[in-house]
Amino acid sequence: MLPRTRRLILREMEISDLPRLASMLTDPVAMAAYEGGFPDDEVRQWFDRQQDNYRQYGYGLWAVDLVETGQMIGQCGITWQDVESVRCPEIGYHISRAFWHQGYAVEAARACRDYAFSYLGMNEIFAIVRDTNIASMNVAIRTGMTIRSRFLKHYRGVDMMHYAFSVRKDEATFGTLI
Repeated sequence: MLPRTRRLILREMEISDLPRLASMLTDPVAMAAYEGGFPDDEVRQWFDRQQDNYRQYGYGLWAVDLVETGQMIGQCGITWQDVESVRCPEIGYHISRAFWHQGYAVEAARACRDYAFSYLGMNEIFAIVRDTNIASMNVAIRTGMTIRSRFLKHYRGVDMMHYAFSVRKDEATFGTLI
């Protein structure tokens, strides 16, 4: 059973989701924290990485669909990331620009947090956020996370300062999953 809220269904991405995923990942505004939109080959690598995550761990970045329409509006899920050479479970989230400012990223991230604690038995979950990405910082904070560290990450040929936010199971307030 994957996370679900009153407004959102999270599910494994399928090949038919590739055009919608590409529209998000190629958007230079939506992907500003990554130094711009992805070229097509990086979109496919991103998709393939999630398929590998599903097979290896049983989770990854999932498609986020609206319950009301079934439309894919983004992706959110749990992946493994390095924070200062330590491997940590991380909630990642990307919502299509047309659906920003409606609370979907927070709702999906909270559902993933609750899923990580309730179904995966994790005791702490992170969000790795570029220090210029105020909107994603706000999602992490509204998910109950606090800054644990600041570190430099080299990605796409650029050194980028990031914050490691996290919340521990004993600090979390549950109640987003249905």
